[in-house]
Amino acid sequence: MPFEIIHKPTFTNQLLAIPKEQIVQILEKIEVLRSDPQPHGKLKKKLHGYQGNVYRLRFGDYRIVYTYGDGWVVLLGVDARKDVYKGEKLLADVPSVEISNFSNLENLLTPTVSPTFPQQSSDNLLPVQLTEELLTRLFVPKECFSTLLICHTLDELLAANVPALVRDRIFDCITSPNFDNVLAQPSLMTGSTSDLLRFTEGELLGFLLKLNSEQEKFVNWALEASGPTLIKGSPGTGKSTVALYRVRVLIDRLKSSGVVKPRILFTTYTNALITFSQQLLESLLGEDARYVEVKTADTLIYSLICQATGEPKIAELAELKNIIKQALPIAINSISGNLLQCQAQVQTLERLSFEYLIEEIGTVIEARNITTLAAYQTTPRAGRAIALNKLQRQAIWQLRDYFYQLLQEQELETWFQLRNRAVKIVQAMENPPIYDAVLIDEAQDLDPNTLRLLTQLCCAPNRLFVTADANQSIYGSGFRWSDVHQDLKFTGRTGILRTNHRTTKEIDQAAHTYLAGGILDDEPVQRSYIHSGPPPAVRAVTNRADEGELIKQFCQTAAHEFRLGIGACAILTPTERAGKRLAEQLNYLELKAQFMSSKELDLNQQVVKILTLKSAKGLEFPIVAIAGFLDTTYPAIAKGTPESETIEILARERRSLFVGMTRAMRALLILVPENTASPLLQEFDTNLWNLGAIT
Repeated sequence: MPFEIIHKPTFTNQLLAIPKEQIVQILEKIEVLRSDPQPHGKLKKKLHGYQGNVYRLRFGDYRIVYTYGDGWVVLLGVDARKDVYKGEKLLADVPSVEISNFSNLENLLTPTVSPTFPQQSSDNLLPVQLTEELLTRLFVPKECFSTLLICHTLDELLAANVPALVRDRIFDCITSPNFDNVLAQPSLMTGSTSDLLRFTEGELLGFLLKLNSEQEKFVNWALEASGPTLIKGSPGTGKSTVALYRVRVLIDRLKSSGVVKPRILFTTYTNALITFSQQLLESLLGEDARYVEVKTADTLIYSLICQATGEPKIAELAELKNIIKQALPIAINSISGNLLQCQAQVQTLERLSFEYLIEEIGTVIEARNITTLAAYQTTPRAGRAIALNKLQRQAIWQLRDYFYQLLQEQELETWFQLRNRAVKIVQAMENPPIYDAVLIDEAQDLDPNTLRLLTQLCCAPNRLFVTADANQSIYGSGFRWSDVHQDLKFTGRTGILRTNHRTTKEIDQAAHTYLAGGILDDEPVQRSYIHSGPPPAVRAVTNRADEGELIKQFCQTAAHEFRLGIGACAILTPTERAGKRLAEQLNYLELKAQFMSSKELDLNQQVVKILTLKSAKGLEFPIVAIAGFLDTTYPAIAKGTPESETIEILARERRSLFVGMTRAMRALLILVPENTASPLLQEFDTNLWNLGAIT
């Protein structure tokens, strides 16, 4: 039985640099591997000097570097470098230029009271001169030529304002890769060798991602079941990737069953993920992407409301605080009962913050479509740290009535009311906008009413596919799936992804240890990892100038080590204000940086991207710094806030920081104010974090 051929990006990058007259011969040799990749004589031998099982197939002056396993062969690279022998052992070639030799990241993150930063070498010349002929052969866009042709050193190439894929392609073709690192790259589906030929001739733009066996299992899992499917997994395990591939399977199934033009809804939580998901679906589905609507749930809800009753007026948080402040004395004056009962209710309303009261009314009462006091008094409030008895809930229910009256007088609505209203509108529609299949990505942050609506819009329960990770939940409070809709029962159809493909073992383990105080889903999961790297670091700073300088040096050094442009770096901040200030500081230090809201996010810009922690959900960046805590108390908790409410706020913000930490793929740095009083910025395990001067 022939072996399946898959490949790494480095292989196709290097293939482009091979003279065209040699490519057909290389493709013929790949067919030899498809038949039998096992070592044989001088033709196929194992390369020593690598941690993984790396082999080479030799023909003339060329070699194909590969690895293989049970039924598959992975093409790692192809070039004209000669083998190096030492005695009778075949050794890995010594790279002509080894990028890691120029690394200063470990020096940068070595614990010192006053960090010093070594200057980058400026005389590390490129081993091959970049020419128009070479750039053309590598299919580099013409608009990048002028920038690249003046690059003569590795530092200049790293700093060049070109897309990351262009930079990677050039590095793969002018330097000898470390194939241990190549093994950790994503695997791509090669198909037939004719597709490789089309790629080298510019007729094929790219290849689809090859899922691992764990992910592939869940793409096709429970398709013929009677109910929906839930996939859980930690950050970086590929839940969203599985959901995207599930779309393709569903479209194929629907077409084969006679649905000529399937209608699929793919919804995710943040605006930042919409464009990203749309681009991936277009690559995966081709023309079939026209059958898929990609949007946030709230965008869909807003559209439904506008079509049914006109454009709503949604209250901002400042307006909500002002209105509940007005409703509070009215509710207190209307409280009835004996003296002790009245005192208990008044005390409840006065000791809880405006934000907590607004959240209670929204996330517990409205989001769950609770319509009576009796129902509210018996509803579990999972995720809410403050216990409320029946009498205390009665006071909040009464406040809710006056709060809603004042909102109505000002013709305002909360998002929670809007979502509830959308559910009722769809229920009353004679011909609601039903989809053939609905996929809900990052469901942990959607409230029950939103999930109820999305469930109603799916024509069949077994075509509803949900991904979730409770420990990434920032906004939502806990609830039971069955409370949302009778069809949302995942018994026997809940899968768990365990392999982290994004983040290094060191970053992920440190982040999960940090999360312990805010964990929501404590189901034990044995995680495995693809990547390893330096431990994440924490450093103390005293002023914005030092903070900016440390971020600049970290970004430049990490980008240099990992052979990336500065556009691979992201800074995550607690507030928009802190993000904008950091952007100003970094640009003053001549490091190009831009603050981006979730709607403005442009991943292709070759600048350091600065986002809020909450905007970063679902995204990933090779290099991440979390900073911006100097000018604010973190988290912001009003004076006099009850201890139980403070505990809940701290747990939620701990999950926000956990989400931020797990956006980092290769390097992570957290900057905290010196002598900070915040418990969230002090609790770092000394065995997992490089703490420097932090004690």
